[in-house]
Amino acid sequence: MSGLALVFCSTLWLLSTAKLFTDFSELSYDTYDYVVIGAGTAGNVIAARLTEDSAISVLVLEAGVEDNDVLPAQRIPLLGATLTPNTIYDWNYTVVPQRGFNGRDFPYPRGRVLGGSSTVNYMGYSHGSSEDWDRYAALTGDDGWKWDNMEMYARKNEKLVAPADGHNTTGQFDPTQHGFHGPVLTSLTGNDGIPLDEHVLATTRELASEFPFRLDMTGGSQGVLGIGSFVSSIGNGERSSSATAYLHPSLDRPNLDVLINAQVTKLVNTGVSDGLPSFHGVQFAASEDSPVHIVYAEKEIVLSAGTIGTPTILLLSGIGNATELAALDIPVYVDNPSVGVNMTDHALVANVYEVTSNGTYDDLLRNSTLMAAAKEQWQITRTGPLTAGVGNHVGYLRLPDDSAIFETVPDPSAGPQSSHFEILMANLWLVHGVSVPSTGYYTSFSTIVISPTSRGDLKLTSANPFTHPSINPNSLTTEFDIFAMVESVKTVKRFLTASTWDDYIVGPVRDLANATTDAEIEQFARNNAQSILHMLGTASMSPEDADWGVVGPDLKVKGAEGLRVVDGSVIPFMPNCHTQGPIYMVAERAADLIKQSQ
Repeated sequence: MSGLALVFCSTLWLLSTAKLFTDFSELSYDTYDYVVIGAGTAGNVIAARLTEDSAISVLVLEAGVEDNDVLPAQRIPLLGATLTPNTIYDWNYTVVPQRGFNGRDFPYPRGRVLGGSSTVNYMGYSHGSSEDWDRYAALTGDDGWKWDNMEMYARKNEKLVAPADGHNTTGQFDPTQHGFHGPVLTSLTGNDGIPLDEHVLATTRELASEFPFRLDMTGGSQGVLGIGSFVSSIGNGERSSSATAYLHPSLDRPNLDVLINAQVTKLVNTGVSDGLPSFHGVQFAASEDSPVHIVYAEKEIVLSAGTIGTPTILLLSGIGNATELAALDIPVYVDNPSVGVNMTDHALVANVYEVTSNGTYDDLLRNSTLMAAAKEQWQITRTGPLTAGVGNHVGYLRLPDDSAIFETVPDPSAGPQSSHFEILMANLWLVHGVSVPSTGYYTSFSTIVISPTSRGDLKLTSANPFTHPSINPNSLTTEFDIFAMVESVKTVKRFLTASTWDDYIVGPVRDLANATTDAEIEQFARNNAQSILHMLGTASMSPEDADWGVVGPDLKVKGAEGLRVVDGSVIPFMPNCHTQGPIYMVAERAADLIKQSQ
């Protein structure tokens, strides 16, 4: 585009208003300064931050639907799990049969809606340990990724607000560890004081040496180890997503356009720049049978399609393993075998126990009359049990230093103040894909391997962009990972030996009831494990001059010009937290990196 044309377009931006479009024909332009692929957790941050400058034009392409179409489930925290899988709000992926899960496959939900997975996730919010971020900095050779430099982005993203029930939060969090002026609303539980809570806290007093209480579980330099209150991306009784926090408040800007129902089919090579293949075009279509369209980015294309979507688009565009691409007759522009590998995930096992209390959420989920009353309360006051997140308390714990596994395997955690596994305590039956039984009351202690060494990959099975790729997390396939999972299940059993549970716990249910030896627990884990849906790493960061990795420390795609990746796929190791918070932090820093390069 000529300089005169750019001036003309800039003038038009000031005269127009941002719009949420549903069809390509509604767009007034085919060229923008930036094209962001994916209106998800990270993409909406980029769009909002870049368009703070009224002279910068941004188009966001989103394959999915508008988030307002999924009300009220999208907003009601406890109903978030009903948005996936197998809905129009989900990409409806399925992983390949998992060797570590005794050959089972299972759905892998990813949000196909404005807000992406931040619109359909379980809303856990924290930042990881400082050791996580220091490890990313050491790996990439860029001190900008160190915690001391990233902490400001955690604060910039978060606005901690009072919980929906207005309860006294003294002693439940540390104000110095939170932001209070960011766009994403966070809070402690809006349904405080459930019977489960008193037993969890009593255990931290009775068995304090193994299960110490931690005032704040957000992470950072104050650490993550211990048990404390679970913070969620919930504010005023509603889910706070990247769409509600970043995108919608920015839609009145004349320099921002958003097009939904626009699935990217490939990046378009537009020539050569400084000896590198240049990509400034994006091809997309509404469906497999719809016409394809192309839009252009004068400055950069920002790939924020997620840990599955981003490597898929790179591969379809001829950036990846040359041998595998050639086998699918995809022209190769950049031979990079790192694209799609290093897939890492948090494997989860639900340890469900029957309890004596009827103060769980189980009746609510199986009794339509109770649910209707709770929805009415939520609609009128934004209070009640439906404002609750997945859990009120969480624990991050380490294996003992003298564990047998460390005789043969190096410690894979980020450091001595980081965890090996997590215990998430939920006040209901919480088993992915298994409905709550018709009778009984339950508490679920989900155990999650936080520092996994298993790695998987993503591969194309077809050059057709509407064919799902092969997704193989490959979880629980290393000696360390299965050891940590078995020990986490045993840790839950020890947690429940505190006297406070004597009149509360009836006993374990399903296969857990018959799993007592290590071998039996291993088979229980392999037969019942799922994912907590934290997949990362498929377009990993690496040092600028490394011949491995997909992006450099500045998140620019190696071997190409005009491309940057900003989403969870760039994070090389799992953090000590649920991954939403770190992805927001990466996106906030990436926005500054992009601005600095303008």
